[in-house]
Amino acid sequence: MALFGTDGIRGLANIDLTAEIALDVSVAAAHVLVESSSNKDHRPTAIVGQDSRASGEFLEAAVVAGLTSAGINVYRVGVLPTPAIAHLVAESKADLGVMISASHNPMPDNGIKLFARGGGKLDDSIEARIEARMGEDWKRPTGRGVGRAIYDESATERYLKHLLASVETPLKGLKIVVDCANGASSVVAPEAYRRAGAEVIAIFNKPDGWNINEDCGSTHLQQLRAAVIRESADLGIAHDGDADRCLAIDGAGNEIDGDHILTILARGFKARGKLTANTVVATVMSNLGFIHAMKESGIDVVTTPVGDRYVLENMIANDYSLGGEQSGHVIMRDLANTGDGVLTALQIMQEVVRSGKTLQELAATMVRFPQVLINVKDVKKEKLQESAAIATAVKAAEDRLGDSGRVLLRASGTEALVRVMVEAASDSLAEEVARQLADIVKSELG
Repeated sequence: MALFGTDGIRGLANIDLTAEIALDVSVAAAHVLVESSSNKDHRPTAIVGQDSRASGEFLEAAVVAGLTSAGINVYRVGVLPTPAIAHLVAESKADLGVMISASHNPMPDNGIKLFARGGGKLDDSIEARIEARMGEDWKRPTGRGVGRAIYDESATERYLKHLLASVETPLKGLKIVVDCANGASSVVAPEAYRRAGAEVIAIFNKPDGWNINEDCGSTHLQQLRAAVIRESADLGIAHDGDADRCLAIDGAGNEIDGDHILTILARGFKARGKLTANTVVATVMSNLGFIHAMKESGIDVVTTPVGDRYVLENMIANDYSLGGEQSGHVIMRDLANTGDGVLTALQIMQEVVRSGKTLQELAATMVRFPQVLINVKDVKKEKLQESAAIATAVKAAEDRLGDSGRVLLRASGTEALVRVMVEAASDSLAEEVARQLADIVKSELG
């Protein structure tokens, strides 16, 4: 089984992801990246950060040990968001970045994400090379050949400076609540929003090693919604454990997801002449309401498979400036080289101030279509494209829904299941069509 998934390595800390694995991965990564360097006389450097999980402490120690034993100088930056590591790698011209985080996963999990020179995520081919090199015999450096571990006390301030450089319109007069998920944004998010001019009420910003993502953050919006209403705030911002995503709550308590955020930002970018090729990149899971909203705005939409890495790959290949996912991963290439939840929130709030409208009014320009998702489990997913009966059923469903609906059948990349997604003009119709298709998938592939 492959060690690397769609977003690095992730699993139950100390069971699936052990200190031994962290050390081995770090040594192998050092070897692969050093060997690919054009400057053999240069001592390589790495940036290592983590979210607030207790398990991150022993995993960080293992990562630092592995890298320094392989002759890498390591700059430890402590608890910072994942996009901060990407930025710091690019800014400092480091050879490698390592982020220890399991993002929105529960506290017992953890993960390792690797960033290449320039701050981009590693290609699949490089991850495969790293995995193949794990556990091999190697000549260990001694004396002055070993690397050093240095704590970089300036990292947080440098990241804040980067965030605030994106603020063209001060947030004065805006009252917000930010839910930090007791995670990596607990310090930088409230501080960035305050320095940008907003009145900030921070909740779930006291991580203790165990409480990350616990009934809070972008996967649990109930308490943020209650706080926004209680405080009569203009809006609320929710981050996940490593702050690479952002969702919002408007002043009336409505959820503002990634499709709404992309709609608001795409229109704002277009109005200011910053939407390259008049195009936004989204995934196949984006709501049909988003597609319609973009069409009404005269903005083209390019879709990719699910996953922010695929969105970014398409953006880089075609030089697009804006893309993202329904989950709240938003990439603005003129501002950052990866999705950044804090940066995204700053851009949303600036659109509110610039427009003079509430977040509720801005989001209302995208009308969400009812969406039903059914996971059909224990099926031969690899046979999905071969079934004539399924293809016929999908065509009939699409004809029935017309322009007011959409059908998507997708084989899971990690499990023996097929995802059936249907959007329609009503909840009842979406549910009916999805159930019919799910039954056919089960009978044909089960």
